[in-house]
Amino acid sequence: MSREIVEALRVMEQEKGISFNVLLAALEDALLSAYKKTPDAVEHARVVIDPDDGQIRIYQLILPERPAALVEAEATAGAGGEDTGAGEATPAEAEEEAEFDLSMYDESEIEKVLIETPDDFGRIAAQTAKQVIFQRIREAERDMMYDEYAGRVGEIVTGIVQQSDQRYTLVDLGKVEALLPESEQVEHERYDHGSRIKAVIVDVREHTKGPQVIVSRRSEELIRKLFELEVPEVADGLVVIRNVAREPGYRSKIAVESKEEGIDPVGACVGPRGSRVRMVVSELRGEKIDIIPFNEEPARFVAKALSPAMVREVLVDDEEKSATVVVPDDQLSLAIGKEGQNARLANKLTGWRIDIKSESQMAEEEAAMVFSDEEAEELAGRCCALTKGGKRCPNAALPGSKYCGIPAHQKLAEEETEAEAVAAPAAAAGEGQADEAGAAETGAGADEAGAAGSEETNETRAAKSGS
Repeated sequence: MSREIVEALRVMEQEKGISFNVLLAALEDALLSAYKKTPDAVEHARVVIDPDDGQIRIYQLILPERPAALVEAEATAGAGGEDTGAGEATPAEAEEEAEFDLSMYDESEIEKVLIETPDDFGRIAAQTAKQVIFQRIREAERDMMYDEYAGRVGEIVTGIVQQSDQRYTLVDLGKVEALLPESEQVEHERYDHGSRIKAVIVDVREHTKGPQVIVSRRSEELIRKLFELEVPEVADGLVVIRNVAREPGYRSKIAVESKEEGIDPVGACVGPRGSRVRMVVSELRGEKIDIIPFNEEPARFVAKALSPAMVREVLVDDEEKSATVVVPDDQLSLAIGKEGQNARLANKLTGWRIDIKSESQMAEEEAAMVFSDEEAEELAGRCCALTKGGKRCPNAALPGSKYCGIPAHQKLAEEETEAEAVAAPAAAAGEGQADEAGAAETGAGADEAGAAGSEETNETRAAKSGS
């Protein structure tokens, strides 16, 4: 060996990206393995290569008879160990194995003696060294690739489809071939050979042939990463995607929130004339995307999550984390969606259990509702105002009033008071007119009776005088 081998290792360091020290150690181990196959090789030896001139030196290692580490290991095994059966090594085998493990010895305990390199340490040794070096290089490359991709889980990558069938698809990422299994593929998507696709890394596994990278087209993280690529505000953290609900290949909903005043999160994700969201939809091959503004108030968030349907009212139950949504009759099918898709996505996006009802359904339920005595007593002290859905206001009525302190409900109380004030004089006037009419009828009857009596008296007098 000469200086050329050291220069070759330097070149491999630059091309393969593997540390020179790792390559040098692999070469030393390879030469040691080749030396042990030569005749008259010593039992314990070490090969050292000078990193400057490539000079090879072989040292015989003279080990102490019994290392202290072996004594401690035997003492520990004797104190707490148990008989493990036929598979357990004998003490002689354990000692022999320990003698070959140089880590059991302290470096100061090992005596090194320089020996001459064998004369026939040539072609066979070089061939053996070459094989071992290549093996070490492949192992080092696999370790480097694994470390590189293991830290990239969740990242989006672009690859070229190499092979595709019903079970899996191989995607060339440049350094490795990623696996796109059937469980991570989108239904109805075709992956033609040579086509370029984007996917997100979901797992990295160690394999004898190198790291096995698993990518996904179904992951919700793919939506986030695509918007990071297309929307600068998302990449800079000015707009945050709070949650994603997705049915791969059909529809997705994302909840976005602005971290800077003056930035419209929905408008930023949509882009000028919808250019940004259109690029994401194109990469997802036509999958529809609804962009929802995030809101801390559950009722408003639930109402927006059911977009594009219009919502009249949302009644929330914080304890059960459920919401009853009232929509116009003509918006019920739109709110539920095809096969309940819109409602499912809204449920997943908000984390609330959503029950959707039309206005007519709500009114019918309220009309058919029968209250028990306890419920009637409970409702007795509540506000008498009705919500848009026909439900009784849950707030308690103010003392001396039928309504609660909500301004709109107090306005109802004022309107009722004004109506009563207007109705009272009208009722009083109606009673007076009735009294006058009764008196007039009474007077007229008396006059008629008097006139009849006078006529009767005159006729009587005439009869008497004629007789």
